[in-house]
Order: sequence, then C-alpha cells, then structure tokens
Amino acid sequence: MRRTRQCEVIKTIVSWTDSHPTAEDVHEPARRQLPGISLDTVYRNLKWLIANGEIQVLEGAGGANRYDACTRNHYHFVCECCGWVIDLNLSLREKLERLVAEDTGFLVHGHKLEFRGICDRCRVQK
Repeated sequence: MRRTRQCEVIKTIVSWTDSHPTAEDVHEPARRQLPGISLDTVYRNLKWLIANGEIQVLEGAGGANRYDACTRNHYHFVCECCGWVIDLNLSLREKLERLVAEDTGFLVHGHKLEFRGICDRCRVQK
C-alpha cells in the first residue's frame, strides 16, 4: 500500500488530538473531509501507519483499540469508568529498563506500561 490522501487525512486527525481516538472517532471527521470513506478504509490506513511507525496502537485501552501519534516511549493512564486515556510524562523509562536488564540479564529494547484506575472526573461523580 502506498501513502494516499486518505492516509494523510487519517494521520492528521490522529495527530491533532490528544484524546487517543478509536477508529470510529477517526472515521467521523475523516468523512467530513473525504465523503464516502469507509470504516474499513480507516482501519486499513491505521494499520499501515502503525506498521510504518507513524502512530502507535493502545490495544484495548478503554475497551477499544486507540491510536496515538506520539511514537516516543511514554506511559498512559486509562480510566476504567469512562475509558479516557491520558499521556503520562514520567522519567522512569531508562531506570525501569536498566533494572529489568540487571535483574534478568536480558537485553531490553523498550517497554510499554499502562496504568489503570479511575480518573478525577469519575471519582468525583461516584
């Protein structure tokens, strides 16, 4: 698959938001720019963007796969009530990787870490 206008629009939509959209969240604004674009086409282009390292997928975050244009190593918090996903900028990455490498003797290339709980908004409502 080559990079198409559809792919550019989808990448832009994912990049413009920090809400970590689902494919359905991407589909709605994509249809405004590209009438007739199908949800299958959105999924196919998201898959291509992931394979080419331009976005990352947060599998099952908030009950559905979500997409993130920030491909650098960082952490996420997922609210178990509303599904909100937020980036966490913690400076633990190198330390955690070093600890795992020292403890196991493995060569660590990276890791993913996701925190789950209840966000402030949902906690106040309970």
